[in-house]
Amino acid sequence: MKTIGITGGVGAGKSKILAYIQTHCNCRILLADEAAHKVREPGNPCYNALVRLLGTDTLEEDGQINRQKMAAKIFADHKLLEAINAVIHPAVKAYILQEIEAEREAGKIDAFFVEAALLIEEGYGELLDELWYIFAQKEVRRKRLIQDRGYSEEKVEQIFASQLSEEEFRCHCKVVIDNSADLGDTYRQIDERLKEAGLSR
Repeated sequence: MKTIGITGGVGAGKSKILAYIQTHCNCRILLADEAAHKVREPGNPCYNALVRLLGTDTLEEDGQINRQKMAAKIFADHKLLEAINAVIHPAVKAYILQEIEAEREAGKIDAFFVEAALLIEEGYGELLDELWYIFAQKEVRRKRLIQDRGYSEEKVEQIFASQLSEEEFRCHCKVVIDNSADLGDTYRQIDERLKEAGLSR
């Protein structure tokens, strides 16, 4: 079973690409955001630490951590954000590795794809077989974020400034998929990569 990390800047179109891969490869796709949601649930190892940091006023009646209240608190306090990340990121990584091992033992899939914005920063390059960079030109991404998500120019610039540069992504990733043009061209590139890796259905 091959393990592949999918990363790229916001607005690069990772979701559509993952949806295509899902239907053209015998694989499982795990989103780091979903894993982060999972490890925040009551009963999971880092739940109590998060509640201690955030306070019980962020909890719903059923004990779940309210995402909006959590976001508001960490947006206003950079040190709290760092403390929360120091709890969540290792827990997410442990959860992903556990799921990879479970799938490896089950032996039913050919590939396990992990999607995360911080794959490179969090050292997943050493844990996975290879990383794929979903690239799209900056102006294309800007247009998508403004038109599709309703982001302001200012918000787009803030996001761009907080993410790795194109050079850094390319430096760490074995495969680059250019998703700047039409999806047909993107899907052709993916078909080629899956075929090269022996992962085509």
